[in-house]
Amino acid sequence: MSHAATANREDVPPAHTATRPRRSLLRPILMVGGVILVAVGALTYWLSTGRWVDTDDAYVQADTMTVSTDVSGIVTDIPVHEGETVKQGQILFRLDPEKFQIALDNAQANLAQIRLSLEAMKADYQALLRDADARQQQVNSDQSTYDRLANLMKMRAVTQQETDDARYKLAGDQQALMAATMQAKSTLAKLGGNPDMPVEQMPAYRQAQAQVAEAQREMNHATVRAPYNGIVTQVSKLQIGMYLGASTAAFGLVSTDHVWVEAEPKETQLTWARLGNHVDVTFDIYPGRTWDGVVESVAPATDQEFSLLPAQNSSGNWVKVVQRLPVRVRVDRHAGDPPLRAGMSADVDIDTGHSRSLSDLF
Repeated sequence: MSHAATANREDVPPAHTATRPRRSLLRPILMVGGVILVAVGALTYWLSTGRWVDTDDAYVQADTMTVSTDVSGIVTDIPVHEGETVKQGQILFRLDPEKFQIALDNAQANLAQIRLSLEAMKADYQALLRDADARQQQVNSDQSTYDRLANLMKMRAVTQQETDDARYKLAGDQQALMAATMQAKSTLAKLGGNPDMPVEQMPAYRQAQAQVAEAQREMNHATVRAPYNGIVTQVSKLQIGMYLGASTAAFGLVSTDHVWVEAEPKETQLTWARLGNHVDVTFDIYPGRTWDGVVESVAPATDQEFSLLPAQNSSGNWVKVVQRLPVRVRVDRHAGDPPLRAGMSADVDIDTGHSRSLSDLF
């Protein structure tokens, strides 16, 4: 009885020998399945990510300028202070207006004097014309007298002395007529060749008028106004009583209206980027908040094309480097939005609207 039971137990195979084929089959399935799963995941990610262009190489830009003026003078008033928001046309600072007022008064007096001189010159010209006419009549009379005496001389009715005196008088009056005529022509030339021309159109008057305009312009520029809405900065660089030379920097002005984001994605990312693409913009200073934007422009050249010493890739050790193209993004801002400061860091996501397909792989 015990021998039979022992024989039956020896005929039954061990349990681990039945599971061994299953394990050997499961391993390649898992390996191949894992590779397929990773490939499918990567392909899915690649197909879904071709639509967006994202970069964190982006910064806020704004119109900025260094306030200055093209006239020199002593600063007498600075009605703004550091960080103040100013409106277009608001006074930023003034120079002492005294010397500009003196120059303007002098130019205006000169203009009035020029007017009087031209009016007098026009009257003198008419007087010279009348004088020339009178001298012409005298010459005509002298010519008649000389002709008559010359005929009488042939008949020996008058002396040679009387005839010579008449001839000399005729020659003298002819010279006087010529001088009067030349003086009238000279006066006419000073009147611009047209004695009936209004004084306001004459060259001398217009020159004096231009001097008045220049003096007025300099006086106007002695008061410096904001060219656009913005925020003033570094105002302390300018002090009352300081002599400010022409074109010397006074302080800075940063626009609050014309603000944009300058992004520099890689050139390989911009294949499908176009003007007008929607952009999601976030700023490091305001986490969790997103602004809407629009692609306004894509630069026609990389930054290195405008550098003082652009790269020269003509040597034998040239290495290709992916370039970046500046992209300007207009940020749509609304009332109540927090302020954007020039130079702040930003992240941009450009929606190109392009969907990748399997054909792009081949």
